[in-house]
Amino acid sequence: MGEVIRPAHGSRPTRFLLFSVLIGLALFVSAVSAAELPALTGRVVDNAGIIDAASEEALTARLAAFEQKSSDQIVVATISSLDGEALEPYANRLFRAWGLGQAGEDNGVLLLVAVDDRKMRIEVGYGLEGTLTDLHSKLIIENTMVPAFRAGDFAGGISGAVDDIVMVLEGNAAELEARAERNAQDDESLPWPVILFLMVWGFFFFGGFAMAILPPIFGRKIGPGRYRWLGMDVSYNKSRGRSSGGGWSSGGSSSGGGGFSGGGGSSGGGGASGSW
Repeated sequence: MGEVIRPAHGSRPTRFLLFSVLIGLALFVSAVSAAELPALTGRVVDNAGIIDAASEEALTARLAAFEQKSSDQIVVATISSLDGEALEPYANRLFRAWGLGQAGEDNGVLLLVAVDDRKMRIEVGYGLEGTLTDLHSKLIIENTMVPAFRAGDFAGGISGAVDDIVMVLEGNAAELEARAERNAQDDESLPWPVILFLMVWGFFFFGGFAMAILPPIFGRKIGPGRYRWLGMDVSYNKSRGRSSGGGWSSGGSSSGGGGFSGGGGSSGGGGASGSW
């Protein structure tokens, strides 16, 4: 009888089996640690309860009308917490689980807000990445959502973001870009408290400088080291330099629906994220 050859320890089949077990274990741990996904119950899934009933109804009608007109599918979702999961993979998982957009078109958009984490994301389907670009999503978040959210107006920020998304998808991205540019110019201008400080500082600095050199030049001499200028008497001490005289003084300042479902679309991670 011929000799039976057994695989040596650490052979390829054994290593492959071990690798498969490790991969399976990693996937299991990842699945267990991932945050639970909410069910798709309508075009607005407000699990965090931050949108009032009237705003939710108006949003739902707006999204339904836009989808009927364009076939692009926009869904708004709010959750309380990501449970430690990163925002981007969670949003992509949710988008794919819900199958937003039409199959083959991948023309879906997910607007996600995680309230306790103070984060938001616009996740864009493959088919719309060329229209609703990462830059457009970022501008919508920074210029529309963040200011409203910081003011406590969640419904207004979400509604405004939806309007912006629709505007871009309808081909009016130039208006969004122009508005962002105007906001950037406003941000570059100095706030009025800074302007007021500079004016006061300039008044005292240049006022003191003027009182040091102008009275002897343009004023009328009324005595040794004394001049009258602009209705003020200014005295100069020859041994110590200038000393202010009568009439000029400085003052301080004080400041006191059922049956709704996705169409089978998918996303590859396009879009943008933000926080407030």
